Amino acid sequence: MAGKPWLFPAVSGGMLVAAGLVVYYAGAILVPPLIAFFLAFLFDPLVTCLERRRVHRTAAIFIVLTGVALAAALGIAFMVTSITSEFQNVRINLPDYASRIYGMIPAEVKGYFGIETPDKAYRQLQGLLDRLHGVSFEVMRESLSFLRRAVSSTLALILSVLGYLVIPLYLYYFLKDLTKIRLRLADLVPPRHRETIAARIAEIREILTGFVHGQLMVCAILAVLYSVGLWVIGIDLAIVIGTMSGVLFIIPYLGTVVGIALSMLMAVLKFHDILHPLLCLGWFAAVQALEGAVITPKIVGDRVGLHPLAAILALLIGGQLFGIAGMLLAVPVAAVLKAFLSSYLNWYRASAFFTGR
Repeated sequence: MAGKPWLFPAVSGGMLVAAGLVVYYAGAILVPPLIAFFLAFLFDPLVTCLERRRVHRTAAIFIVLTGVALAAALGIAFMVTSITSEFQNVRINLPDYASRIYGMIPAEVKGYFGIETPDKAYRQLQGLLDRLHGVSFEVMRESLSFLRRAVSSTLALILSVLGYLVIPLYLYYFLKDLTKIRLRLADLVPPRHRETIAARIAEIREILTGFVHGQLMVCAILAVLYSVGLWVIGIDLAIVIGTMSGVLFIIPYLGTVVGIALSMLMAVLKFHDILHPLLCLGWFAAVQALEGAVITPKIVGDRVGLHPLAAILALLIGGQLFGIAGMLLAVPVAAVLKAFLSSYLNWYRASAFFTGR
């Protein structure tokens, strides 16, 4: 390539185009390794800390992953216990909820469906259940056979599911070989650019780890605030709705929307007034304002620094391309791209074209 200076840019451009095509056509398969790679960045400081204390890296990886699994199991056990008791209360109030829903149906709709009285509604429901029980077993078997053929013929779906199941395996090998990966990538960078690239990588790592740690803490705080507020208001399933809203906030704004919808629905079913739904809406609005003004700035800070509109646009693009996983990765990926864009803008402002020198 020494005698043909145009050949290296051409080969590099071709490799970039090929990589883009692979990502476009195999995006769903590449998402699980990408998630594992981000998790490796998240857990690597803990593994490195144990390794500095003369713990073998493989043992350190197992210790960290086991600790994370135990913490997740304890959290799930606590949530299952709380949710079970809440669902028992809801089951007791279920007839009252059904009568309230029936009372909210307009008379015209009741007349159209022939359920003008609760007895008629019960008979209609019982007849519907009888008809469902009377569906031919052969039809059900044919339907299941069709679904089986559809799933078995969708190789991409199967590979995608398998990819998510082996995320722990990806994570283990990424954690084990992360130092080697860094060294090999550094060897590919020309020596004159290594200092600059190392600074950018350090900035990206700080952005990713800061965002993930901060966002998880923000989600936990919001889950507690939502649950306590809904419990004080008197909403059934307060812990379920509050925790779900906090967890879903890992995708910005999604938890707030889901929490508002579910809490207002439960408020209408239980209290049958306008005050309690408005209290739920006001509580979510107050917590959201607190999150934007105090919680996220104090915990996450300006390490991500995305404008809300940019975050929403990143979420929409990530969801369109890769679904839920794309929405999970949209904001940190956008923050990384912003870091590269900032570096490019600094280079552009110092260039001869911009300064006119």
